[in-house]
Amino acid sequence: MAFKVVVSQKAETYQVEVDEAKSLNGLVIGDEFDGGIVGLDGYTLKITGGSDKNGFTMKKDVSGTRRIKSLLTGGTGYHPKADGVKRRKTVRGNTIADDIVQINTVVTQAGSKSIADILGADEEEEE
Repeated sequence: MAFKVVVSQKAETYQVEVDEAKSLNGLVIGDEFDGGIVGLDGYTLKITGGSDKNGFTMKKDVSGTRRIKSLLTGGTGYHPKADGVKRRKTVRGNTIADDIVQINTVVTQAGSKSIADILGADEEEEE
């Protein structure tokens, strides 16, 4: 299963396509993993969220890989227009499984080379 891993560092955001990342399965939102799995050697990444193949967002306080309908007043998955509005929305659990398509991460420990140099992002922007 292919993942899209979104890596954020300060004001910069990069998207990395990972074909086989079975070692990410079972990790939970808040867990840290070695960036070498996604091609960022020397980096440590922390999982902050993600979404599944149908676009439902991962929510930290829903355990497991299941998808549930939860009554939300705001936060991840629902942003009400007025105060006090509640809505039942579908959200995904906090554990990475095969159904997850996108994983959002943030850099907790940087490597010696910049992410732009590793991924070659500067070359793509010039074209």
